Amino acid sequence: MFKEFREFAIKGNVVDMAVGIMIDAAFSTMVKSLVDDVIMPPIGLLTGGLDFSSRFKVLQDGSTAAPYPSQEAGAVVLRGGLFVNATVSLLLVAMVLFFLVRWVNRLRRPETPPAPTTRACPFCRSHIDEVASRCPQCTSEVEPVKAEPAG
Repeated sequence: MFKEFREFAIKGNVVDMAVGIMIDAAFSTMVKSLVDDVIMPPIGLLTGGLDFSSRFKVLQDGSTAAPYPSQEAGAVVLRGGLFVNATVSLLLVAMVLFFLVRWVNRLRRPETPPAPTTRACPFCRSHIDEVASRCPQCTSEVEPVKAEPAG
């Protein structure tokens, strides 16, 4: 049983997934810091000093009297500001991942397109195979461009 588990664990897909999860954890921490420490302060400054992370709506009073100095004063609250920060983080992560995947896909593309395997019929202009000697659309006889492959 241990041998089967070891074979499963060292398969390429499992290792790739583990590396992806670790990178995601580090990347999420970085993006959270970017949102909380770099993006949201200027937005708060533009909105008159509004700090989204400290915005909340009291649903039920806590053990101490209002106004509550923080969200930890024992009251039941909706933390809308934290949701705004999380939404901005999600959008930034999605945007960065989109550009990262797009860049990786460009690296994987072949530099030269594959050679065409069809050509236009000289009589009806429909697409026919390069090795065809007769057009399937107009039934005209045509010269093959390549010799038919053996075997």
